[in-house]
Amino acid sequence: MPYLFLFTLFLSITVLIVGPIRPSIFKKVIRVIPKRKTIALICSGAIIFSFIGIGLTAPHVEKENVETPTNISEQPIIPQSTTSSDTVSSSTDSNIVVPENKVESKSVEIKTAPIEKTVSVPATQTNQQYEYYSVSSVVDGDTLKVNINGTIETLRLIGMDTPETVDPRKPVQCFGKEASNKAKELLIGKKVRIEKDLTQGELDKYGRRLAYIYREDGLFYNKYMIEQGYAHEYTYNTPYKYQTEFKAAQKSAQENLRGLWSPDTCNGDTTSGTNDSSSSQTITNSQLTGKYYTSSFRNSKYYYPASCPEWQNLSSSYLKAFDSLETLLVAYPSRVLSPQCQ
Repeated sequence: MPYLFLFTLFLSITVLIVGPIRPSIFKKVIRVIPKRKTIALICSGAIIFSFIGIGLTAPHVEKENVETPTNISEQPIIPQSTTSSDTVSSSTDSNIVVPENKVESKSVEIKTAPIEKTVSVPATQTNQQYEYYSVSSVVDGDTLKVNINGTIETLRLIGMDTPETVDPRKPVQCFGKEASNKAKELLIGKKVRIEKDLTQGELDKYGRRLAYIYREDGLFYNKYMIEQGYAHEYTYNTPYKYQTEFKAAQKSAQENLRGLWSPDTCNGDTTSGTNDSSSSQTITNSQLTGKYYTSSFRNSKYYYPASCPEWQNLSSSYLKAFDSLETLLVAYPSRVLSPQCQ
């Protein structure tokens, strides 16, 4: 019976949708074209009638009564562990003795979920994020060669300048050997990672790669050499990334009279050698003739006094030396004092 009402319902809905749109279809059945309003009323009544019929004839589902067990013996038994002493003490009849060997302690087996093994990851991954290269050789305190994927590259270290030991234009400067030996001690047989500085470019004018270097143990070599008095802080034209940090390192070395800042070595002046040594005068006199330097390159703007280490970076192909500033300005009247020497 419910299916009859369902069929009537679907038929009424169909007629209600199609009838008002094309009432002419009824002419074949009832030979009259009914009005749309009549179709709507008849179909609506049929729909309501179908819903009522479905509700009256639909089967009813009876709920089953679930009886809870009243018998204690049907309740689930939770095993408990008992001991002989507990059994004897719980007995209220003093004449009843429970033999100890008759009492069996029941152990409850507890199943636990398997413990998931977790792999511990170190909080820090030391040096795994960097690539390190073997030091091939040390040229001097601020220049070295490294093996980069089979190619030997020369590195000129940024922000530092050690006394010269290999420059063919002049003899070994004060504390130069000490700086070079310290560099070899720190770097020979070691691996270093390279940090670039976009403010300084990729290469210097001699084609050397500009860089900061760090050993595998984290030693920041550039800063260490300045801080321990083996190098001057050195700014070439534009400030570099660690300039403030390196200047503070040099100040610390000066205040503590370390290395080349000691009165017993160079007293800060590496160009003239040891102040109190007779050999220092020999070094001064054996330097290139002249007290002022400039470059003959067409784009050069500056001159450098001998006391300013900046002139040492001039290309030997264009280096010009003069005995006095007057003779230099006669030859190059447009030259002005380098800002790095002021």
